Amino acid sequence: MLPVIYSDEFLDHNTGKYHPENPGRLTAIANALKAATFADKIAWRSPTPALEQPSLMPVLLKAHSAAYIKKVGAIAYAGGSYLDGDTPVSPRSYDVALLAVSAWLDGVETVLATANPAFVLARPPGHHAESDAGMGFCLFSNAAIAALFALEQPGINRVAILDWDVHHGNGTQAIVETQAKIAYCSLHQYPCYPGTGRATERGFHDNVLNLPVPPGSDITVYQPLFEKKVLPFLEKFQPDLLIVSAGYDGNAADPLASINLQPEDYGLFTDYCLALTRKILFGLEGGYDFDTLSQSVLATIERCLI
Repeated sequence: MLPVIYSDEFLDHNTGKYHPENPGRLTAIANALKAATFADKIAWRSPTPALEQPSLMPVLLKAHSAAYIKKVGAIAYAGGSYLDGDTPVSPRSYDVALLAVSAWLDGVETVLATANPAFVLARPPGHHAESDAGMGFCLFSNAAIAALFALEQPGINRVAILDWDVHHGNGTQAIVETQAKIAYCSLHQYPCYPGTGRATERGFHDNVLNLPVPPGSDITVYQPLFEKKVLPFLEKFQPDLLIVSAGYDGNAADPLASINLQPEDYGLFTDYCLALTRKILFGLEGGYDFDTLSQSVLATIERCLI
């Protein structure tokens, strides 16, 4: 059984009818998982309510400034607005974003308890959110928060984050690059939003590996990067937990980038991760073509069930 942490409340982050990061993304994935041949091997779990998650606010404050957290809440409770031109906040967005963080924390605890993978099917995404600013559809930096939380758990001395979203996780990197016990590796289209993630960025402890790829790249570009760069970097770091910022917007059909991956390629990426460890928390980031997004998530989860 593979735990999938999900709540219908994640649909309440209302970004507007025409926004690419909309509730339909989760609905499409959930429907595909329920119709999958392996549906009986999925254990659907509800996230801990934010108010019942004692670690949530302390670890949130390790990643984000108190002023920024208060700002997001104030905007939501005042009826909503925008953090930037791409990042809407609706009346329920603050509460939903906190629940998403709680889901990622639950995911960490689940993986550490079972020594097997889990998948967090939540929104809003997080890897663009910096310590004092939301951007790129992201409110709170879920993967970075989860990594900081994991380091508080017994026996966890090193955590690695692999970000295969097509966009560089500027927020994640900014939050964790000063942390010697957290490694961050990103494969992303360059040039592309948000313009960060150069190969020369190595972190404060040689704990960052950025692998920018040109528009038009496909699996023939990604596969050698995984084998010659990603896996050696992660193996050298020897993480006690691997967190994957699982964005699926590198698909050829995705409208927001120009990479030519196919859904089955994400199954290969998953195989590479499983060869390193089974202690993996996958958490949804991008992916905006509903069909290839759903098929890619299925490819990830199916590989974890083997």
